[in-house]
Amino acid sequence: MKWRNRGKPFAIVVTILLLLFILFPFFVMLSTMLKSGQDVYTSPPFWFPKKVMWTNFIKVWTEYDLLGYFNSSLIIAIGATIFNTLLSVPAAYAVSRLRFPGRKTILYMFLVIQMFSPVIVVISLFKIIARIHLLDSYWSLIITDTVFTLAFTTWMMNGYFKSIPIEIEEAALIDGCTRVQTITKIMLPIAVPGLVTTMIYTFIYAWNEFLFALSFIQSKPKMPLTIGLYNFVGRWSTQWQYLTMSAFLALLPVLLLFYVIEKRLVAGLAGGAVKE
Repeated sequence: MKWRNRGKPFAIVVTILLLLFILFPFFVMLSTMLKSGQDVYTSPPFWFPKKVMWTNFIKVWTEYDLLGYFNSSLIIAIGATIFNTLLSVPAAYAVSRLRFPGRKTILYMFLVIQMFSPVIVVISLFKIIARIHLLDSYWSLIITDTVFTLAFTTWMMNGYFKSIPIEIEEAALIDGCTRVQTITKIMLPIAVPGLVTTMIYTFIYAWNEFLFALSFIQSKPKMPLTIGLYNFVGRWSTQWQYLTMSAFLALLPVLLLFYVIEKRLVAGLAGGAVKE
């Protein structure tokens, strides 16, 4: 016990140092977004703004149409999350509960698909999207983001469905529930942690996606936030104060999502395991 107590101060110090190392880029972001353009390029740099430029917050909303980029990103991320959930849940249920030839092969194919980089298929996808007349539309990104997250979410939901005892489902079927009712009323409430995890993964992927947005969207009103942030990078200079301010604001919806979901995660798990 004495040796364990002696090691605690060292572990605390190491943890604090690692935490400071991880949070240092966020500190630089907060410091930069409150500086003026002249102070950003001052050499040597100073860590705290000499004059706090709260006007940077106003400018990114009024002069650079940040609200329009936010709306586009929300439409794309929410749309991809809904479509991914509607497709991954029945697919995962079928793979985990039904027995059919090639089931294991399909599971391994999910992993193989996840290995492909979007860069490899972006040209082929551009031709397909152009052929079906979906270029410069939200649907092009919603469909693409859904496809590229579907393999991972299906694999994860398959694992959660497998962890649920099959006796619970058999009891529901004996009571007269259909397959659809079994999924919606029995399986999904118990698998809330997996469902929430897959939805968060899809939302964050679609929220942060850049390559397909840059390739498929041309008109400014439909550009998502990732392209809007890229517009602050110029040929001769970068407006770091506006870029970091916009990046900080782009983090807020994701942080808010985690905060809301975290409060309901345990309650959803406990409530789903109780039969009314």
